[in-house]
Amino acid sequence: MTTGHHDAHRNDPLHGITLERMVTELQETLGWPELARRLPIRCFQFQPSVKSSLAFLRRTPWSRAKLEGLYRESLGLEPLPEPRP
Repeated sequence: MTTGHHDAHRNDPLHGITLERMVTELQETLGWPELARRLPIRCFQFQPSVKSSLAFLRRTPWSRAKLEGLYRESLGLEPLPEPRP
C-alpha cells in the first residue's frame, strides 16, 4: 500500500506546480527587481531570465527552497520549517 505517499501529495499545496510556473508567476507578480530584493540570488539580480533562473535553481537545493518559501508566502500558505543541519 502506498496511501501515505499519495496522502503527502494530496496535502502538499505545491504538488503539481512546476518550478518554472513558480518563477514565472513570482516574476510577473513582483518583477525581477523585487524578486532580487526578497531573494538576493545572482540569477535574479544580474540579467535575469526564467531560463537562467531555472538552470540555477535546479542545481542548488537551498535556492529552490528559498523560492518555494516565497511562492508559498505569495499564496498565503504557512512557510515550511527550516531543515535542521
